[in-house]
Amino acid sequence: MLQEGSDIMGKITGAYIFPHPPIVIPEIGRGEEESAYRTIQAMKKAAQDIKSDRPDTIIVTTPHGPVFQDYIYISTSSNLAGDMGRFGRSDVSLEFSNNTELVQKIIDYSNDAGIPCGGLENRELRRYGFSRNLDHGAFVPLYFVNKEFSSFKLVHISIAGLPFNDLYRFGRCIAKAVEDSQENVVFLASGDLSHRLSHDAPYGYNKHGKEFDELLVNSVKTLDIERLLELDEDFCEQAGECGLRSFIMMFGALDGHQLKSEVYSYEGPFGVGYAIAKIRVGEEKTESNILERVENRKKQRIEQLRENEDAYVELARISLETYVKDKKIIKVPDDLPSEMLENRAGVFVSIKKNGQLRGCIGTIAPVRKNIAEEIIYNAISSGTEDPRFYPVEEDELGELVYSVDVLKEPEPINSLDELDVVKYGVIVRSGRRSGLLLPNLEGVDTPEEQVSIALKKAGIAPNEEYKMERFEVVRHK
Repeated sequence: MLQEGSDIMGKITGAYIFPHPPIVIPEIGRGEEESAYRTIQAMKKAAQDIKSDRPDTIIVTTPHGPVFQDYIYISTSSNLAGDMGRFGRSDVSLEFSNNTELVQKIIDYSNDAGIPCGGLENRELRRYGFSRNLDHGAFVPLYFVNKEFSSFKLVHISIAGLPFNDLYRFGRCIAKAVEDSQENVVFLASGDLSHRLSHDAPYGYNKHGKEFDELLVNSVKTLDIERLLELDEDFCEQAGECGLRSFIMMFGALDGHQLKSEVYSYEGPFGVGYAIAKIRVGEEKTESNILERVENRKKQRIEQLRENEDAYVELARISLETYVKDKKIIKVPDDLPSEMLENRAGVFVSIKKNGQLRGCIGTIAPVRKNIAEEIIYNAISSGTEDPRFYPVEEDELGELVYSVDVLKEPEPINSLDELDVVKYGVIVRSGRRSGLLLPNLEGVDTPEEQVSIALKKAGIAPNEEYKMERFEVVRHK
């Protein structure tokens, strides 16, 4: 906290967006870095600006440190060091003193706000397959900064899979900790943009890659932070984005300040988007309602969905809500449409939270008395038994969005030519193993992709013999 009698507050004097391709380091690129010439020149300019800021501490957020779904990792070691050994140049190294006092303030404010944050012991890091060394997401930007200015301490923070709003709140916690520190701080948000801009990109081509990059760059230029907070996570995943969570943390730390942005450059060599930007931070700080407006709109959207639910979706929601709250399986209501009470079919119930899948379980063929019972039991299973997720908790229920797919009778097919990813789902079978993929899913654009995913779900190798079936669904949302 502030020393007694002192009214000096720490402040974030500037914030920067940096990409982190190792190839732009000359010792690694060995001439290939010239393909990203504009990016390198902009990174040098940003590094010179940071030198002019003369920060006591640089806070760097990175997507390539120890990343967890619901825990923000922050390095607590006294020294922070790393090298480019992973990229063939262990002689290219950096080392900084960690600002452990500021780190502890960030941890305290974050945990007080209900956002899990902290360090990990070496043994725990090794168990999760992580290292305490500076990752390349932090190393590459700091390489350029260190060429211009090195008299600073460092704070090294990894992103997490938490909802965007929580990451923005975490940024606010960083700001509070900085204010307590009596230091001048620069915030360096490391992150590439889309990794799917071309067919030779690291994750292949996706049409949403360019769309994402244009949207993000324009949002930074216009400081449309609310637009970033409301991005659909499925869209972001299809675009192969890298740094969005890092940028959201940064904007959270700047919440309430008068800001002015300048995008130094954007280009997409190697099929990956690289943007460099500077955010100038004003002295005065006012009360901000950005997060509150975003959350109110989200609440209104979910309320509207609830008001327009059909009987299928409403039954799925009520089934899970009742089970989570009371540990009871509801009885089939009497006032349902006749087809739900008289017909039998396989049913899949999908649950999303903040645009991300939260559970999806179903039956290929009916195993219950009728469609209504199928929905009740599969909704509960989706929310509590999907092995990919923790069981849904009561405080999540108000944020969940449901869809129900009622499967029509599958029919055997002989080739991919008989599939249409929008119209048909696919079932693959080999012996007792089977895998199913529903139709009309975001990010699944070809029958080849559809079958490949279904094979992986079934544990069937592509070179094994397998049979295929296609089916249609009636989707209720």
